[in-house]
Amino acid sequence: MRIDDLYPPQRLAAAQRATARAGLDALLVTPGSDLRYLTGYHAHAQERLTCLVLPAHGEPTLVVPALERPAAEASPAPGTGVRIVEHADGTDPYPLVVHALGGSVGSVGLANRMWAEQVLALRSALPDTTQRLAGEVLRELRMRKSPAEVAALRAAGAAIDAVHADMAKWLRPGRTEAEVGADISTAIRAAGHATVDFVIVASGPNGASPHHATSDRRIEAGDPVVVDIGGTMPTGYCSDATRTYVAGGRAPVDFVDYYRVLHAAQNAAVAAVRPGVPAEAVDAAARDIITDAGYGPAFLHRTGHGIGLDGHEDPYLVTGNDRALEAGMVFSVEPGIYRSGRHGARIEDIVVCVADGVERLNTIPTELVQL
Repeated sequence: MRIDDLYPPQRLAAAQRATARAGLDALLVTPGSDLRYLTGYHAHAQERLTCLVLPAHGEPTLVVPALERPAAEASPAPGTGVRIVEHADGTDPYPLVVHALGGSVGSVGLANRMWAEQVLALRSALPDTTQRLAGEVLRELRMRKSPAEVAALRAAGAAIDAVHADMAKWLRPGRTEAEVGADISTAIRAAGHATVDFVIVASGPNGASPHHATSDRRIEAGDPVVVDIGGTMPTGYCSDATRTYVAGGRAPVDFVDYYRVLHAAQNAAVAAVRPGVPAEAVDAAARDIITDAGYGPAFLHRTGHGIGLDGHEDPYLVTGNDRALEAGMVFSVEPGIYRSGRHGARIEDIVVCVADGVERLNTIPTELVQL
């Protein structure tokens, strides 16, 4: 897979058409996943302004600091058809944005995570322009992954699966969560990731906290251990997978009982994925099984989140989201059961909705792993 396949020139044209349909005159996109999605340029957010000016009609312009121009030109951005304009230190870059817009415009969509100081500077430079969120436009485009994006996410899934497959090398009684986490971080990079985004090693009672990271707690024989790990590949696309292990010894009987429930719930939720199904129905498929078994209050979070250039993005599998799933949508399916003060469990796979159902992008077994 070539990196240019992930950032095709027609993506900018599609975004321009969507911008016009939304009643916006332009999008103004600063560093972040939206900029990378549109141009392939992985720019770093900083005090010097980098901004894609994407008019609904006309030539796209990428405004960059002069010292960042070589990086912008080395990225896929020039291949997408953007014109690159630089500003030197000590000069005001905002008139370049106004010029690229062709003067004052009625409304613009700003990157959802644009720095506040840039939002206010643009408001000053364009005082008669209404500001909205670019996410109104880009969310819909990013939600459906192209075949190249799915391939990139499949590769990310295989890379993180390889780390889970080696868990017995590191996860042993007597070691601290932090020690295990450090080894996992090294392995995530060795498996092909460009960055390590998070490592959760939650043993014993820490497993009851869904977003526990690591601690100096020593893992004990028979401890259930939730391991949730992910990173970003050189393509920009993310991995995320959770498995629950038993670190030697015999697992608590009550834990084994509710893990069976959780395993059935995760399988049911994955099986529920197909085009036309509301996102909340996938959540319900898992939640109903867990609730019927008496563990409803112990399932503390939504069933899933979209994934792509961001670890969390649309669509979200949560009660109240009646958005129908479509082929090309990629998201996690990760129900959990958490028993405060005792232990917890979570099973997470990334899946893609396909024309005839679903494909798991994580392929390692989901059964309880006894190490």
